[in-house]
Amino acid sequence: MTNPSAPPPPSGPPRRASDRLLYAALALFAIGLLAIVAIFLTPILSDSDPALWLYLTAMLTPVGFILGVFYALWSGRRSR
Repeated sequence: MTNPSAPPPPSGPPRRASDRLLYAALALFAIGLLAIVAIFLTPILSDSDPALWLYLTAMLTPVGFILGVFYALWSGRRSR
């Protein structure tokens, strides 16, 4: 039995944060982690110092982490 006086269910999926932000955060975090691994492996494999671009790429790790936290907070908000 259904209640005829009940309001109809919303006509669409609930409001959600875009999944693109999550994928971008994961990609930046993973790229940063790969750069960190490369920084540690460079002296072992080639007896030279890591390049500057590896250090700059490693800074994507905290950026991806912050974007992931932002996505979690944004997607967890209740719609009004």
